[in-house]
Amino acid sequence: MRAMSNRSFMSFSHAKAVPVRPAPRRTAPPRFRRAAMIPVADAVSLIVAVGVAGGGNWLAFAFGLAAFLSLLSTGSQRVRVNTAVACDVPWLLARLAVPMLPLAGLALVVEAPVASLGRLAGAASIAAVLTPVGRAIAYTAIRAGRQRGHLFERVVIVGAGEVGVELAKVLREHREYGMVPAGFVDTVGTRNGNGSGSGNGNGDGARVGVGAPILGGPESLAPIVARERATSVIIAFGAMSERAVADALRACEALPVEVYVVPRLFEFGIAPAGLLADDVWGIPLIRLRRPALRPAAWAAKRVFDVVLGGVALLASAPLLALAAAAVRRSSPGPPLFRQPRMGQGGRLFELLKFRTMTVNRDSDTTWSVDGDGRVTPVGRFLRRSCVDELPQLINVLRGEMSLVGPRPERPFFARRFADRVPGYDDRHRAPAGMTGWAQIHGLRGDTPIPDRVRFDNYYIEHWSPWLDVVILARTAAAVIASLR
Repeated sequence: MRAMSNRSFMSFSHAKAVPVRPAPRRTAPPRFRRAAMIPVADAVSLIVAVGVAGGGNWLAFAFGLAAFLSLLSTGSQRVRVNTAVACDVPWLLARLAVPMLPLAGLALVVEAPVASLGRLAGAASIAAVLTPVGRAIAYTAIRAGRQRGHLFERVVIVGAGEVGVELAKVLREHREYGMVPAGFVDTVGTRNGNGSGSGNGNGDGARVGVGAPILGGPESLAPIVARERATSVIIAFGAMSERAVADALRACEALPVEVYVVPRLFEFGIAPAGLLADDVWGIPLIRLRRPALRPAAWAAKRVFDVVLGGVALLASAPLLALAAAAVRRSSPGPPLFRQPRMGQGGRLFELLKFRTMTVNRDSDTTWSVDGDGRVTPVGRFLRRSCVDELPQLINVLRGEMSLVGPRPERPFFARRFADRVPGYDDRHRAPAGMTGWAQIHGLRGDTPIPDRVRFDNYYIEHWSPWLDVVILARTAAAVIASLR
């Protein structure tokens, strides 16, 4: 077998000091109290709308429930930094309109009277007025609480350059945003935007602009966030490389913090708009979606794996029996091939596959390539049809793998790739998968490792249940196409 190809293995401010208000002395209450204010306001608004217009009608009640779930599921009920209800109205109306079409269609199917449709329209119309009003009341209460120091969050600003210093100054002067800068994180040993040197990482570094210290370098971001009890991180760049910022953020993923980014060149109006967009006194912020660290999201993924994986294993049992018999007859040796692989968090597990080659002893350290003479005729068919991967459904049910995720690698190669390919170890944030975002883009077998890493990390950063469904559907389509 020829060694791994080189292509696959090696590819790859200046700010013046300003008078500041003293920071609030009281500690912040639990975050759920702040987070509950907007959902409660939405629920009250929808209950009133259904009660006034619905008159106990089931269609109006269904609208109220569906509208609340629509607002909840899209993340529009989170507490924004800039609590301006005018920015929310277009999104609110769009989310309230989502249930209208399916409910109207349901009414026509069950032959609901015209009066029921009228009550549905009435409830929706009243909700379209009351929900923004309820939001405005909740936002007023949040701003008042922030001004009094009751509802605030400690924030670590990554980047002590001109933008970071200005951001800290604004947050100190405008308590209505509910953020108090705990300090800066920037490259230790460099000069920051106002000419001051960086600190030593122990919280007693040089103070910049608004009197906030440089707490340490980006490699210390996670312990700094924990030590300062920060609940938010704002990326304002600075002297750090983008790679250093990305590594620091990924080290923080296990912490319960919100992460915001000041977009580059925002002065030219290129900052995106939407539910993830926010701003602080004219400085735009984009909240990062980080599904990889959400325990509830991964719990839902696990339920999906167990249900679908169990059904798939039962449905494919006859095919598994036939494949096992064919492998046993194709060459001496066991039908199943067992091999240690590296999974989530770098933990090793024993991956199961149907054996597609004659028995050999170098599979753990030899890179697999097309055209290997030891692949049996039965093995070639199993590889082309991906039937050789079906025993991994057992790994899925054991919790060692997921249906979708980065493909697990052998420990020997995983260690080499981690030393040579930036971001390779970041793939291990998620469970290993039977198929993945990289595989459906043709990155399997002897393909460039840096490309696989890029696609795998993209999948983790943008994970959603729908993305898993898309990947599984495209995998099935690719398998069917390969059999033609």
